[in-house]
Amino acid sequence: MNDLSLKDSLINEEVYVDKIITDNDIKRRLLDIGLSRNTKVMPLFNSVSGGIRAYLIRNSIIAIRDIDAQNILVRRAA
Repeated sequence: MNDLSLKDSLINEEVYVDKIITDNDIKRRLLDIGLSRNTKVMPLFNSVSGGIRAYLIRNSIIAIRDIDAQNILVRRAA
């Protein structure tokens, strides 16, 4: 496993979740939207104001703050 965070992934790059390292409240919210181990995620675009990014997760577009995305470790698709 490399130390690539979701925040560091490139736009339109398929990545897969390896681990979520955050407090229980945020982790629970991320799990509720379907963000669990081996889930495919694709960053779509950054917000104009910065600090937030839209991701395609299980056929839904979800906005995640950069501060939370940096605690989601991912791996690139092979």
